[in-house]
Amino acid sequence: MIKFADEALITVSSGKGGDGCVAFRREKYVPLGGPAGGDGGKGGDVIFVIKRNVRTLADLRYRQTFKAQNGIPGMGRNMHGKDGHDVEIAIPPGTIIKDAETGEILKDFGEGNKISPDGEKWVFLKGGRGGWGNTHFKSSVNQAPKTAMPGKPGSERILRIELSLIADIGFVGFPNAGKSSLLDAFTNARPKIAPYPFTTKIPNLGVLTIHDRDIILADIPGIIEGAHEGAGLGIRFLKHISRTACLAYLIDLADENWKQAFDILAEELRSFSSPLAEKSRIIVATKLDLPEAQERFEEFKSRYKDESVFGISVFSQEGLENLKQAFYSQVLAHEQNQKVQEDPTLDSLFGLAQFEGESEL
Repeated sequence: MIKFADEALITVSSGKGGDGCVAFRREKYVPLGGPAGGDGGKGGDVIFVIKRNVRTLADLRYRQTFKAQNGIPGMGRNMHGKDGHDVEIAIPPGTIIKDAETGEILKDFGEGNKISPDGEKWVFLKGGRGGWGNTHFKSSVNQAPKTAMPGKPGSERILRIELSLIADIGFVGFPNAGKSSLLDAFTNARPKIAPYPFTTKIPNLGVLTIHDRDIILADIPGIIEGAHEGAGLGIRFLKHISRTACLAYLIDLADENWKQAFDILAEELRSFSSPLAEKSRIIVATKLDLPEAQERFEEFKSRYKDESVFGISVFSQEGLENLKQAFYSQVLAHEQNQKVQEDPTLDSLFGLAQFEGESEL
């Protein structure tokens, strides 16, 4: 089984430029042959490439050193050396590249929750420039220079690579709350589903298509009380829902702790990250096909009357369409807010459009 790797430490090096050459023309009948040393080739670059079919950083765990090729030295007869081959490092969308020493973010391939296009490239380290051959040093006072320039050295950096998945809606809940079942019902993700805790051990992504729009859903391992102190599996993967537009808190109403479940989850997220806890949220009461869950639903709704609460059953399909529409509305609202933040003048336009739409009803 492939392990889910979302962190890696790697060393990258660009290539050294090839040295320039000292050479002279030696052809017959050219007694005063001048300098003919070629330039060295440029060193290879270090390039990061987004690959949509790469899901984790597992490859960077096995290969931790990436070195571009050095430039080839120049040769006689003014023959220039070849440039060194670049080294390309394949990474998934959502990858964050940091300086290992300082922690400075050098590049975020998921900034603004935007999915980088497949094949997007970022040249991180340029290779060293090739040195000049002695042809460049010929002058009126020095017709036969014996000087050439060495190639410029490449650069080396140690990097911390982190993966933060990009999704629109993130599922949080206790183990066996029905997160994987909901993901399976809405998408073709086919996560592992079983009636025992911690069935989900790694994050799963799925795509919900609604109104010709793809909405990415993320299911992370279940969170338990004390998770922010290291208990359970889910806390390690909370960063994978940090980019989402909205969080869906799944509460199993058939569980004996149904009354405290939401408050415990909200507190765990708040202890881990205040911005995460403050995200837009929907509360999803699950397993309404079970009698005890049905009996508790009205009390649950009244307990959280100021929240957006939806009741569903994956088994009977109850409430699923309404929940899909809620996810869609949350994503659109998030995108609208982002546009307003980028251009505040749009705020009045969005408000006017909403007012005009309401006046027609």
